[in-house]
Amino acid sequence: MPANAIAIAGLTKSFARNRVLRGIDLTLPAGQVTVLMGANGAGKSTLVKILCGVFRPDGGSVMLGGRPFAPAAPVDALRAGVVTVHQNINEGVAPDLDVASNLLLDDLASGSGFFLNRRRMREEGRRIADAVGLDVAMGREVASLSLADRQLVSIARAMAHRPRLMILDEPTSSLSAAETERLFALIEQLKAEGVAILYISHRMSDIRRLADRIVSMRDGQISGTFEGRDLDYAGAVRAMLGHEITEVDIRIPDAGGAVIEAAGMRLREGARPFDLTLRENEVVAVAGLVGSGKSALAEALFGVSAPVSGEMSLDGKPFRPKSPGDAVRQGVFHLSKDRLRNAVIPDFDIARNITLPFLSRHQGALSIMRRGSERATAARMIDMMGVVCQGPRDEILTLSGGNQQKVVVARWLAEPCRLLILDEPFQGVDIEARRDIGRRIRDSAADRATLVLCAEIDEALEIADRILVMSEHSIAGAHRNAEIDLDLLMAQVTDTAPPPSGGAQLGVGT
Repeated sequence: MPANAIAIAGLTKSFARNRVLRGIDLTLPAGQVTVLMGANGAGKSTLVKILCGVFRPDGGSVMLGGRPFAPAAPVDALRAGVVTVHQNINEGVAPDLDVASNLLLDDLASGSGFFLNRRRMREEGRRIADAVGLDVAMGREVASLSLADRQLVSIARAMAHRPRLMILDEPTSSLSAAETERLFALIEQLKAEGVAILYISHRMSDIRRLADRIVSMRDGQISGTFEGRDLDYAGAVRAMLGHEITEVDIRIPDAGGAVIEAAGMRLREGARPFDLTLRENEVVAVAGLVGSGKSALAEALFGVSAPVSGEMSLDGKPFRPKSPGDAVRQGVFHLSKDRLRNAVIPDFDIARNITLPFLSRHQGALSIMRRGSERATAARMIDMMGVVCQGPRDEILTLSGGNQQKVVVARWLAEPCRLLILDEPFQGVDIEARRDIGRRIRDSAADRATLVLCAEIDEALEIADRILVMSEHSIAGAHRNAEIDLDLLMAQVTDTAPPPSGGAQLGVGT
């Protein structure tokens, strides 16, 4: 075994009566990428938090480079060379500090006087940022950065520590294709330097590109290890879920009347205008790379920002919401992409997280909250979405990431609307949870139009009746989800297809 590999033996961890880890045996070889797959709730996050010093195990041992490794705090893990880039980006950055301070945060926390000179801090920060291709001003506050740039700040900070073990938890979820390739190149560099990589992901594109080996987890145990020249991806998924994953059979229903119509829509200066129609009883997916304009379209429809030009109508009447609150009042709902930053309210229980936008509907005389009504709605949505919990009063942060995601989707399914916009509703969830959420969205779609912004083509194919492709803030292609020309679709996504003729009509529903 390489000297700086991690060796885990018999690791256990329980929270009250809940046995989360049930005897984990795992080796992470130096110079290799080990992909860890597991359904939400399988124990992946608990394992990572033990390795990075957040939790202490109840039993078992961890060896790093042949020596016992038992960090009492994250700083101990960091000093030993175990560095983590968390799925929740805000765990890897301090939003209120500038970029340079974030990149050098660990040195500042250790009291290093070298970095108290602001000029030298920014010079050193620039050197670290350049290593990952992060092109932002060192004095800029991290809270003002895009999700992708915040992710790169977290990654750059981690890379600066010359790790022995690098743990990456869904690191490409907010990155563009170019940023993802830069990250992959850095991972290859770390491999060549003998760093062990633990890469947590359910994205097959990432796994096929990076994995030297795949480890599957289920119910707090290792359920399969897959190595060799030809990795058994299907076997890894089967070991993760405990059963075969079936193909999704999309039966496209008859679409109803137009709910949203847009003519001559231009999302930014210089972008090609397009028309768009979204119909009742129709689920439309929007595919495109980071920065293609998907979120800009959602923001225009939800009143976050106004389009540069064009006219919109809702159920045949002029529609230009002044704010998100105005959009909600008119029946347009929106699930934001960044769950922990913009959706989950950590201090509230599940019930209040579900009912938050519609509290007035659960108020009685003198505006007194009717908690029974609120809990009844929450219980109905918990059952509908298959949220694994004890009940509506559970704190939201006691749930796995996948179950938190089900809760925030349930929030916007709990009340009727005319247009439901879901910005990456499958972010950070496993394959089975993704299909579970997709099924609930489709089953409830009859009386509204539904627009789903997807990060992965597989997600769009599993949920949509129709797929629109966005590129350069305009619609580059439209496809009925039946016998799709995947080569053409991918060419449109990557902006390598010829521009559409008369493309302003591509978004029109049929």
